[in-house]
Amino acid sequence: MLAVLVPAAASADDRIRAVATFSILGDLVRQVGGVRAEVTSLVGPDADAHSFSPAPEDARRLAAADIVFVNGLGFEGWIERLIRASGTKAPVVVASQGARTIAGSRDPHDQGHDHGHDHGAADDHADPHAWQSVANVKLYVAAIRDGFSRIDAPHAALYAENARAYCERLDALDAEIRETIRSIPEARRRIITNHDSFGYYTDAYGLRFIAPQGVSTESEAGPKDVARIIRQIRQQKIPAVFLESIADPRLMQQIARESGAKLGGKVFSDALSGADGPAPDYIAMMRANLRAFREALG
Repeated sequence: MLAVLVPAAASADDRIRAVATFSILGDLVRQVGGVRAEVTSLVGPDADAHSFSPAPEDARRLAAADIVFVNGLGFEGWIERLIRASGTKAPVVVASQGARTIAGSRDPHDQGHDHGHDHGAADDHADPHAWQSVANVKLYVAAIRDGFSRIDAPHAALYAENARAYCERLDALDAEIRETIRSIPEARRRIITNHDSFGYYTDAYGLRFIAPQGVSTESEAGPKDVARIIRQIRQQKIPAVFLESIADPRLMQQIARESGAKLGGKVFSDALSGADGPAPDYIAMMRANLRAFREALG
């Protein structure tokens, strides 16, 4: 019989102070850190990390941290400046290290999804939204586990067990997504979203996403982009348009209204919902999106 590892409760003074850059990553850090970690996310629920502007309080959080977790792949364009300004001595873990990356759109108006593959995480033009593939999130979990274990070696076994148990839940999630997408008629597996944040979802699960914006919400879609998307929806009979939780809904409402596509509701791309919302953690977020896709396309 396997021994069950029961962690002792950690006092507030004894816990590892971990800072994650945004809410999705913060949840993964909590899953691995468990009772040993006190986790703070710089960019909170329903907030956009692309356009985040750090405040002095954020520098103080980094200065007090024992370890810092970032996504990398250029997602947090502000993080290096913030780290320098904070003077933190904490080790910085790039959670996407080792992730199987795909090329992002260099031109914010390039909506093609013919993604090139790159197995390193250092490509300046890699799509940063690697967490939209559950297989990549398992690699995030491994990087987080190793980061905690390096600075808190006496509790490495606890981090390893937390990571193992969470990866079992991720495997079940991945299988659920694949089964659900297979149940959607192939001709209907096309969706419009605000910005190009679901490339990894397309690559992993075969649901195609088209966006009037590029991989960053800071790029703006012009009238020609919107007109082109509307024409594409009509020509290809794309069934649904979805609103992202971090985006201004007016553009997508206009596209749905003028194209005749169904407005499929809200999906979560770069941020979790609040604790009382439908996506308070990563697994709940992926399931909430999956339900929305199935109901609009099935």
